[in-house]
Amino acid sequence: MGEPAERAPLASERLDSLVAVLDLVRAGAAATRPELGRHSGLGRTVIAQRVAELMEHGLVGDGALGPSTGGRAPRQLTFRADAGHVLVAELGATALNVALADLSGHLLTQYRERNDIAAGPERTLDRVEALFDRILAERPDAADLLWGIGVGVPGPVEFATGRPIAPPIMPGWDDYPVRDRLATRYRVSTWVDNEVNTMALGEYRAGLAKGVDDVVYVKIGTGIGAGLISGGRLHRGGQGCAGDVGHVAVVDDTDVVCRCGNVGCLEALAGGGALAREGTRAAREGRSGYLAEVLASGRPINGSDISTAARHGDPVSVELLARSGRLIGTTLATVVNFYNPSLIVIGGQVANAGDVLLAAIRQVVYRRSLPLATRDLRIVHSALGDRAGLMGAAYMVIDELFSRQHLPLWIDAGSPRGRTDIPAALVATGGR
Repeated sequence: MGEPAERAPLASERLDSLVAVLDLVRAGAAATRPELGRHSGLGRTVIAQRVAELMEHGLVGDGALGPSTGGRAPRQLTFRADAGHVLVAELGATALNVALADLSGHLLTQYRERNDIAAGPERTLDRVEALFDRILAERPDAADLLWGIGVGVPGPVEFATGRPIAPPIMPGWDDYPVRDRLATRYRVSTWVDNEVNTMALGEYRAGLAKGVDDVVYVKIGTGIGAGLISGGRLHRGGQGCAGDVGHVAVVDDTDVVCRCGNVGCLEALAGGGALAREGTRAAREGRSGYLAEVLASGRPINGSDISTAARHGDPVSVELLARSGRLIGTTLATVVNFYNPSLIVIGGQVANAGDVLLAAIRQVVYRRSLPLATRDLRIVHSALGDRAGLMGAAYMVIDELFSRQHLPLWIDAGSPRGRTDIPAALVATGGR
């Protein structure tokens, strides 16, 4: 089947007002036509035309009557989140999550299983596709209304092309066409980003960062990375690798070589791999009975084991987490002084350790940052947990489809279904 014929572009003024009205309704910022006028500054006639157009395309519907302010009660508007669906996947170093979401970012079906990202793209994406197929078989309505796919991977991604670029913990993935493979397989446009960016976006749109315009989301798992929200927008940087704090040099120690090839990296000394390494040493030396039992069970110790041991009061694990927290806090203090966020959200499997890690991070950040930079700064645990990346991947797709850049490519056709070329507009304009 060929690509649908591209229609004439919308006039600029019409497009601007259409996107403004749609964004207000789907964000819940305006629920009635009078509210749309107040928030957008558009006239009643333009509001009526754009609402009618969005209703015609099945994106907006009439709801119940709203409260009266003295005259006729206004009819409330609802965003038709069931008009389409998106498939999303979050690929971590040791696990993968997949889900189906509606157009509001709500997760409808979710599966999680262990996976070694180092096994390579073919094996991992084969499994992702099998789980996607399972979801679509269970939800045939979603198969007919599939609008896009979003994927987060644990490494640097050139956002414009959807390809990982020299990812340290992903051997075999360099320049692999993740986007092209999934777009061709499912006949929908696909977006790929670093998983920390999708986590940051999920927290910003649906978690504790909602409504906060300057945020740093820090994932502490096998690796360490950060996603940046600046002025209410996800900041990817020139090529898409902004926020890679895991490879900031924190010491001159040459004994531990990071997977990126350098020495002294934060990730190599404070990430899940470092915790596992030091925890294994403690178990073999008899300094931790709890970790010795894990090692005796026949499987290797990982970062999550250190977190669990710390929650059970294991003193070695508590100190390992505190040391990691201090190192991470030192790096984040630099980020705070440079970037001045209002909120830092800590997520990832290692971050589930409880208060030990968070307390150490807070102590160092508040001590080493400028007083003005920390005056209103909050440092909190993620409230979304392992849903943050999946929800963020859904928002990534939805926001791109409804963006001013991409909406005119498909709105007159009524759906982006069958369009695999929508992200190519990024390449044409030099990316974001």
